[in-house]
Amino acid sequence: MKNKLIHLNSITVKFLNTPVFHNLNFTVNKGEHWALAGKSGSGKSVLLQVIAGNLSISGGGIAYHFTDDMQTVDFHPFIAFAGARHHFKTLSNTSNFYYQQRYNSSDSEDALTVTQYLSAVKTNSHSPAYWALENTIPALNLAHLADKQVIKLSNGESKRLMIAAALLKNPALLLLDNPLTGLDVETRKKFNLLLNEITANGTTIIMAGSAHELPDAITNIAVLDNGTIAKSQTKQEFEAGNSNEVEKPDINVSQLQELLNTSSAQHSYKQIVGMTDVFIQYGEKVILNKVNWQINPGERWALLGANGAGKSTLLSLINGDNPQAYANNIVLFDKKRGTGESIWDIKQKIGFVSPELYQYFPTDTPCLQVIESGFYDTLGLFRPSSKSRADLALNWMKALEIDKYARHLLKNIPASAQRLCLLARALIKNPALLIFDEPCQGLDDHQQQHFKAVVDAICSTSNVTLIYVTHYQHEIPDSVTRVLRLDKGEVVG
Repeated sequence: MKNKLIHLNSITVKFLNTPVFHNLNFTVNKGEHWALAGKSGSGKSVLLQVIAGNLSISGGGIAYHFTDDMQTVDFHPFIAFAGARHHFKTLSNTSNFYYQQRYNSSDSEDALTVTQYLSAVKTNSHSPAYWALENTIPALNLAHLADKQVIKLSNGESKRLMIAAALLKNPALLLLDNPLTGLDVETRKKFNLLLNEITANGTTIIMAGSAHELPDAITNIAVLDNGTIAKSQTKQEFEAGNSNEVEKPDINVSQLQELLNTSSAQHSYKQIVGMTDVFIQYGEKVILNKVNWQINPGERWALLGANGAGKSTLLSLINGDNPQAYANNIVLFDKKRGTGESIWDIKQKIGFVSPELYQYFPTDTPCLQVIESGFYDTLGLFRPSSKSRADLALNWMKALEIDKYARHLLKNIPASAQRLCLLARALIKNPALLIFDEPCQGLDDHQQQHFKAVVDAICSTSNVTLIYVTHYQHEIPDSVTRVLRLDKGEVVG
């Protein structure tokens, strides 16, 4: 008989009085390592939170078997959780970082460095500390970031840091929420090897993620659907019966054209972006080195490069978030930076979404207002709602298949729907330039294909200019025809 590590017995879970799971049964035996699969909104992240003890159950029971007598031992020290959002603190131990803070050198100094952040993690005393700093930092490729403020990390670097912090607790059970999102190709390969090392040293893994990207260490798959586990299989059984085919989305192009026309933005520029020998440096660290980039109206670009290559910094110069733009030769929408245009003049012409925007966007806002705020480029709606613009926001929600969340607060809907709300916010004003920085993070296969089809339909019916960032080749829209590739701050292709 297998030795149980965790057993969820007919649990019922409600979130904000809405049932998520009903009579769900789930058993993890020692030696097993599980991936939770299923459509977006199926509750994968919620189930991780339940196992971690962060969410209460309203029915059934959970039994942990980390020791011989769990009646007298708190299970929390045995579990570490690396979630989708970080919770970095300032040096004054508050969490009031703001979105553009990483680009303002004086303000960003109020953050811990990577070494300081990891040194503050408490190692659990119940187990040998295999994952000490000297092992963990190289394993997550963080040595060259040791003195960097956490606020300045790229999305992928932040992901690696959170996983490192979880490992330093030397847990018996490691819970990972979409650990591969935001990681570049090479880092994903190394992460696969890292999971082998983690499991070889006695830690059990349960991760939520895509069914099409299963690390070698995973032994079992649980597919969540309709509030329960619809399928529980070994990895071999799952891969033998699982199809990668996704039904081709049916996009109403005429509806999209009508939405774009309703926004009635008029664009007439000779040059969208012009960068000449752009150079960005923080302290001794060169972030961008002599970058030249010309983007003409109607061009669709993929911006590619590894984690930390400088992509986000480059985009921040275009989007008006980085004050170092004034020290460089940059032309945006036919005007040289520093010749009188305001940040808001620039943002009015751009629809933008990024992992950092997702991280810092206030979540106590109704989704409809989140999308309407895209007209004003504010992180929330700070003026009376306009009926015509609210109606347009609802129609964009329908186009992205998230209209059922219109009256919900952003924080109370699934993470994938939150991201789609921010995508609708970027689209609503029909801007001259769309900047999508890893827009498909956290979306399931259908949502990814649907959004990709929406982008291609918009490009086929308008002269919009596009910059698209991703670490996955299959996510790049068919309308993208040009590529700029960065490596360590320099253009390499």
